[in-house]
Amino acid sequence: MSAGIYLHIPFCKSRCSYCDFATDVLRSNDAVERYVDAICSEIRNSKFEIRNSTDSIYFGGGTPSLLNPAQVKKILNSVFSEFSVATNSEITMEMNPATVTPESLAAYRALGVNRASFGVQTFDDHALKLLARGHDANDARATFQMLREAGFDNVSFDLIAGLPGQTLDAWEQNLDEAIAMSPEHLSLYLLEIHEGTPLAEQLRSNRQPTPDPELAAEMYEIMLDRLAVAGYEQYEISNFSKRGRESRHNSKYWTLDPVFGFGVSAHSFDGRERYANERDTAKYVELIEQQTSAETNRESIDIASEYVFLGLRLEEGIDRSQYTERFGEDLIGKYQSEIERLLDSDLIEINNNRIKLTRKGKLFSQRGFCRVCLVDRVIPIFGARSDRRVWF
Repeated sequence: MSAGIYLHIPFCKSRCSYCDFATDVLRSNDAVERYVDAICSEIRNSKFEIRNSTDSIYFGGGTPSLLNPAQVKKILNSVFSEFSVATNSEITMEMNPATVTPESLAAYRALGVNRASFGVQTFDDHALKLLARGHDANDARATFQMLREAGFDNVSFDLIAGLPGQTLDAWEQNLDEAIAMSPEHLSLYLLEIHEGTPLAEQLRSNRQPTPDPELAAEMYEIMLDRLAVAGYEQYEISNFSKRGRESRHNSKYWTLDPVFGFGVSAHSFDGRERYANERDTAKYVELIEQQTSAETNRESIDIASEYVFLGLRLEEGIDRSQYTERFGEDLIGKYQSEIERLLDSDLIEINNNRIKLTRKGKLFSQRGFCRVCLVDRVIPIFGARSDRRVWF
């Protein structure tokens, strides 16, 4: 089993109005250099009990493309010195439009970065201003073209549905343009409102219209139909790819493979326990400089519960035999009454020994109404954004 490596780069040019992640506005290159030194030190001094080989490395953020190539090289050198990295590894970098140049992209490619994930979010310039994204739609188009010209043949980008004031026509235009660009991977999310963000305050004070969950559900159904016709396969509740281009790194979270995280707010999972780093960037750097570790929390998890919770996110669902082999009990027998209730409600189906969500189940889950008691506690199937941050 190969582990994943996650590297959190918190710096951004500005903070998006909806963002609740561990990010900091970029203020000086000296601060970036100090942070890079800290994350390299953490990698060199990590004491994970399981030192797996790795076949995926993911620069997430924040805006990792604000790092210059020399800084990226320094971090990668630290990873390669401490881990056995497979020659065919997927190395992903998150990028924001208008933060890269042909020269920087060529340098990233030369360092081995072979997958790009960049946040388009929407092709509507008015909505981009609402979200305080710091780029416009033409920046996104230009960035995509630069990626292709730099030799990136594995590109993913994000779109968000259910924005304040967003119409069905606007959403369909977003989908049409995304499909026409033909990236290898698409991550499509419904907007989440987090307390403490500027967007949450704008909605509370009625400066922006509250998103309509019924309309967002309709957007989700349109998305499923359009992408299927365009040749994209849904492999996870919010993720779609051309065949063979599923995100190797993201998939590790959903199948409970080990993932070792480095940097501020990074989380790790070694197969038994989760580890969390300090969330404040300045404190993270100080802790690394003083004691080589910034871990602030660790917890043992109920693996069987997580296996069900995350497995239901996947298009293939949960294999009943694999569950029994892994946990020594029959899933259907353990949760018979709950499963019968969900079957009667047409929220799940059982085919060829697999339990998976129906289309209705996906829709209810995206609307936030579906809570499924297949574990020892009632948990939302889609309570967290379904990407590398599923534990953040």
